[in-house]
Amino acid sequence: MNASVRLSASSLRAHKRRFAGTFLAVFLGVAFLAGTLVMGDTLRASFDTMFGNATSGTDAVVRSADAITTPGDSEGVREPVATNLVGTIEKVPGVAAAAPNIQGAGQLIGRNGDPIGGQGPPTLAGNWITDPELNAYRLAEGHAPRGPGEVVIDRGTAERGDLKIGDTTTLRTPDPVKVTVVGLATFGGEDGMAQVTFTGMTRADAEKYLTAAPGEATTIQVRAGPGVSQQELVDALTPVLPKGVEAITGQESAEENTDMISSQFLSVFTTLLLVFSGVALLVATFSIHNTFAIVVAQRTRENALLRALGASRRQVTVSTLVEASAVAVTASAAGLAGGIGIAAGLQALFPAIGFPFPEGDLVISALSMALPLAVGVVVCLGSALLPAVRAGRTAPLAALRETAVDTSGASRTRAVTGLALIALALGVTLTGVLASPSIWLAATGAVLALIAFVVLGPVASTTAVRVLGGPLDRLRGVTGGLARRNALRSPKRTAATASALMIGVAVVSLFTVFGASLKATMDQTVARSFAGDVAISTPSFGAGGSGLSPRLADAVQRLPEVDTAVGLGRGVAEVDGKGRALTVTDPVALERTFDLGEIRGSMNGLGTDGIAITENEADKQHLKTGDKARLTFTDGRTQTFTVRAVYGQSELAGDYVITRDAWAPHRTQDADTLVAVSFKDGVGTDDGKAAVEKAAAQYGNPEVQTRDEYAQSAAGGIDMMLTLVYALLALAVLIALLGIANTLTLAIHERTRELGLLRAVGQTRSQLRAMVRWESILVAAFGTVGGLALGAFLGWVLVEASDGASDSAFAFAMPPLQLTVVALVGLTAGALAGLRPARRAARLDVLRAIATE
Repeated sequence: MNASVRLSASSLRAHKRRFAGTFLAVFLGVAFLAGTLVMGDTLRASFDTMFGNATSGTDAVVRSADAITTPGDSEGVREPVATNLVGTIEKVPGVAAAAPNIQGAGQLIGRNGDPIGGQGPPTLAGNWITDPELNAYRLAEGHAPRGPGEVVIDRGTAERGDLKIGDTTTLRTPDPVKVTVVGLATFGGEDGMAQVTFTGMTRADAEKYLTAAPGEATTIQVRAGPGVSQQELVDALTPVLPKGVEAITGQESAEENTDMISSQFLSVFTTLLLVFSGVALLVATFSIHNTFAIVVAQRTRENALLRALGASRRQVTVSTLVEASAVAVTASAAGLAGGIGIAAGLQALFPAIGFPFPEGDLVISALSMALPLAVGVVVCLGSALLPAVRAGRTAPLAALRETAVDTSGASRTRAVTGLALIALALGVTLTGVLASPSIWLAATGAVLALIAFVVLGPVASTTAVRVLGGPLDRLRGVTGGLARRNALRSPKRTAATASALMIGVAVVSLFTVFGASLKATMDQTVARSFAGDVAISTPSFGAGGSGLSPRLADAVQRLPEVDTAVGLGRGVAEVDGKGRALTVTDPVALERTFDLGEIRGSMNGLGTDGIAITENEADKQHLKTGDKARLTFTDGRTQTFTVRAVYGQSELAGDYVITRDAWAPHRTQDADTLVAVSFKDGVGTDDGKAAVEKAAAQYGNPEVQTRDEYAQSAAGGIDMMLTLVYALLALAVLIALLGIANTLTLAIHERTRELGLLRAVGQTRSQLRAMVRWESILVAAFGTVGGLALGAFLGWVLVEASDGASDSAFAFAMPPLQLTVVALVGLTAGALAGLRPARRAARLDVLRAIATE
């Protein structure tokens, strides 16, 4: 064992450059993984601290006991509580103070006329609680609101909207309200709660604009007297509360807020980063394996001599693994430091680009350090294991051979195995996508397809390089021909080198195809469902925005240019025990402005006790026209509705439709999410849009868009997602480039004598550089083409699987321009990866190269 360690140490000192690429691949993969874990821990700790500080004076929260949760909404909607409960609560022994907390949606307009926030985090408004212990916000400047129209806003909102004390602006509630800023506040010691906006009003204004009727509050905040614990306070409150109302501790409330942030944002965000960390490490695995495979192949004679001198198979294998361990441990340890730096950089960067990342010290846990270190070591050792075993099997007689021939490209076993895997992958995937829709079957098929591509790589590389490199003979003459032959010399090496880039390009192509398909789906949805001319809408993603005034549709309807204007509001109820979102609208106008498909029954007579549902939901609930459905609303009241219409399409209209009169007794803060407008015959789009914009300006100046503009804005979040995806995948592509560069560098070392002979017989330095660069481009072209094919296939699988798992119809789209850009980036990357190896090859001393053994 000691001899193996000494041999490994000697080899590492002598061949440091050989392992530089491996070191960088492990370093980058571990750094990204460590940075992700540290950032996740820091975010959770920051939100814990922020909510803990903000609610430190609240010992109990009184609220409605039941919440109606609809699909996709983890928080749920609760019934308001009566504000007159405050008097009852204040009489309970142990209560020091109690105050109603009225909260709803409210979006401020900045100095430039644009709404502040709304692109994700909520825009909140509520009553300003005068008890400083019960108020999550602290007054930093100015004074609390005292009269109608006076508000306090958080400092972060004031900075983003260029507002200051004394300014007058508009608050969308969603009805526009003129307000004057009289104070600035902080939240938990920060300028605000991440990117959430808050507007504090008088209690009278909050009841007027944020509730359906006076005397209702979202919750009641309670502070305990000296010596009373939070749990003791809750125990004392519970007996005096009416049925359907509960009390929870302030700590439980803070934990629920943190869990809500975690489930809606942190978990998704950190999972996304972990997926890309896995992609980067997978790409690194190919690069690491390739490096050790080449090093072992180059040391065949050296290992054979060791065997001839008495070294055992185990000693040679252990020697190679010790080298891998040394590289793995040092690179992983350096990666941990790099990960901390990445987390610190992201913590500083995200607030600058509007990302909700609260301030706070980095949290570095033992798990966040131990897991990336272990993963880095395991990935490196796992990648080196097969080459190490191959090194141990080197026969002593191999010392007498000049070279070994790579026959993997002509391997019949590999070809049969690869084709069988492709057939299996296609069978499983098509079953999971078309025959019996299943995300898991589709995912299994996708993994099998990836494995099949890797297995078939050496076989396919021979044909691919001949085809892709064919034009080089004509375009670049002898130089191009030599580059092609060099790439063909070792099919396994070419395939392994290209596989790293192939995976990176495949994932980029996958998300490119999926993003384009989502946009095509949105275009298809709008084109198929929306028969109007213009749309007035709220932000298309996230919880932000205050919605549109329910009075806006009526105001637009009165315009002489308008034929029909219909507003779509949102409500929630339990339909036969299951939480469902309701569309609150004028059903007759809805039918005229939206294509609802085939309608059984009539949308005309819903009234206050009728409901219309989609055919899909009717099948799920086993309902048909004339049947009864029991709806339970957030106020606890249950009402029986008659199914008076069943319609076909639901993308924009929703699955359940009731009238505004039916919703009115149960509403809280009323708002529309969309107003669809159809013009009269002969009215041009520009003229009609201008008239609608003028009318809408009186209701907070919401955005008015044509049908095409609405479809594009509805898909706006997709471009943001793709930008983030491309930025994250840049790491995987960088690791792939390092792998190509490292492989070429090692191959040049292996071909030193050959290159010297080429120079001796007349090849110029520029021809030698061109030969190496073109070899790099051929390898990159093989990886890029394979990645595009695999990515397009996986994109189709993801779209079809999503279509099968969703009620909406997904459209598959192949964006030729974006995929062409991906291909050009892959080829350019190959050219860049070959620059340094090409320069090094050109600098070889001819006489020394010829003399090399």
